[in-house]
Amino acid sequence: MDKPTIEIDTFPTSMGQLELYFLGHGSLMLSLNGKFIHVDPFSRVADYAALPKAEIILLTHEHHDHLDLEALKHVRMEKTTVFLTELCAQQVQCGIVLKNGGTTSIDGIQVQAVPAYNRVHLRENGQPFHPRGHGNGYVLTFGDLRVYVAGDTEDIPEMKALKDIHIAFLPMNLPYTMTPEMTAEAARSFMPKILYPYHYGSTNAQALADLLAGSGIEVRIRRMA
Repeated sequence: MDKPTIEIDTFPTSMGQLELYFLGHGSLMLSLNGKFIHVDPFSRVADYAALPKAEIILLTHEHHDHLDLEALKHVRMEKTTVFLTELCAQQVQCGIVLKNGGTTSIDGIQVQAVPAYNRVHLRENGQPFHPRGHGNGYVLTFGDLRVYVAGDTEDIPEMKALKDIHIAFLPMNLPYTMTPEMTAEAARSFMPKILYPYHYGSTNAQALADLLAGSGIEVRIRRMA
C-alpha cells in the first residue's frame, strides 16, 4: 500500500488506535489493532489488490459504485465477515443481511444498520434515487468512540435519533444525495464532533464548512470526491 497517496487520520479509542483511510468517493478503510474494515470498496478509487485484506466489509447498497464485485474479490478472505443489504445479497454470497435498525457485534465492535434514503431527489419516473428500506448507513462503536457512515442518503428524520456520534461521514452530491445546506441541516440534527463530507463529486466541500462555522461541529475536508 502506497501510504503517502492516501490521507489517514487517527483517533484514540478505549479499544486501541483507530485509523481512517480516505480512499475516495464513498470508499473508506478503517484499521483497529491491525484488523481492517472496508466500506463500499470501489475499484475506481484505489488498487484494492495492493490494500490489506478485510476482516469486515460493509456494503451500504447495491449501486455499482458501492457494490463492486471486482474490488470485493481482492479484499475478501474466507474469514471475512460481510454486512450488507438484502439487495446486495442477491449479488454477494454468504454475507450477513442487516436491515434498517439491525444491530450485531463482531470482535467487540458494535455494528448498527440505520436508514439511508431520498425524500426529495427523484428519478424522472418519480422514484427516489435511493428508496426507503433499500440502503443502509452504519454506526460502528469502537468502545468509547462511535463512527457513523451514512451511505447514500438525504437529511432524513431518523438522523435525530443518532446519539453520541464522534465522527460522521455524510454524502453531498446532487442529484443523488444532499446539497451543502441539506448536509449542514443533517449534521445539526445529531451534532457529531467531527464531520467529513464524502462522496461529494464536484460539490464545493468548503461551502459545508462555511455553513457549519461556529456550530461546534468540526468539518474536515479530505479527498473524497
